[in-house]
Amino acid sequence: MHVRNQGNNAIQAYVAQKAHQPLEKFEYTPSPLGPWDVEVVIDCCGICHSDVHLIDNDWGMDGYPLVPGHEIVGFVHEKGAMVRNLQIGQRVGVGWQRGACLECEQCISGNENLCPSNQATCVGHYGGFASEIRVDSRFVFPIPEALESENAAPLLCGGITVYSPLQHFNVRPSMKVGVVGVGGLGHLGIQFARAFGCEVTAISHSPDKENEARKFGARHFIFSSNKTDFENATGSLDFILSTATANLNWASYLNLLRPDGRLCFVGVPSEPVNVPAFALIGGRKSICGSPIGSRTSIREMLDFAALHKIQAQVEVVPMTEVNSALDKVRNNQARYRMVLKNLQHFTPVR
Repeated sequence: MHVRNQGNNAIQAYVAQKAHQPLEKFEYTPSPLGPWDVEVVIDCCGICHSDVHLIDNDWGMDGYPLVPGHEIVGFVHEKGAMVRNLQIGQRVGVGWQRGACLECEQCISGNENLCPSNQATCVGHYGGFASEIRVDSRFVFPIPEALESENAAPLLCGGITVYSPLQHFNVRPSMKVGVVGVGGLGHLGIQFARAFGCEVTAISHSPDKENEARKFGARHFIFSSNKTDFENATGSLDFILSTATANLNWASYLNLLRPDGRLCFVGVPSEPVNVPAFALIGGRKSICGSPIGSRTSIREMLDFAALHKIQAQVEVVPMTEVNSALDKVRNNQARYRMVLKNLQHFTPVR
């Protein structure tokens, strides 16, 4: 078990004070621990591309000072009086969502991720590029022993982002699934779809990723700039999971679908998605989107990943190298996830 260093109540963190600027060292005093809260000493935190979007204010939220980070794995150090399901010293994870009202129709039906009052871990709150974090224990998840912390961290956002639509839209072992983009989300999407028992096709603009895509579980590979590849794959897929952020010819992707096929967005293109209506009507095809999953889905996803040995391919760097790691993500040089590791905040209990 590990505990927070004693003698200093302040939390050490890295903060963005304005857009497009390097993160700086930052210190803050956390709010008092609530009855449902836990304090988690952070072992490691993945860098999601959403962190870059927040830092650079790509989504217009302008929430500075901003401490990013929402793919957190650490150890429970303190807990509030109402916390029963977590123990001091237990290894746990925190993802994109840190809270919800737990009273509305969506929460009561088990869709806390769709709660109108949902709270993000690092939007309006200080996130995981830090030594500790205080968060609602009901959105904190035990990490299965079979998962290494560094590999588990990206599952808490990237993993659930690709798992949730496969689960929600009832993707079955008999189906043929395409994954657009072999990157931070895509390499996980390939693994999960393969573990679902599906025949997976990876679709990428980078032909040099074919071998890795096949190692992750893809049976087929489509080079997106090759018209012949697209023509040969016409009408071959039941479900396409798009992790891409580029603006693509989406009508050509709809042509890859069989009747009743579905194109699902988890990546966010920078421009509106435009498709001709006939591309949908003719084959009764549909377009949808999917956010993260519910608390139940996250628990299931972690257990599923442990069972099927699904893990993120990561590069681990010290938390002190946060800016160089962010630049690799920003410039699409990460293969496939960057994870920040705290090296100085842990004291073994003997």
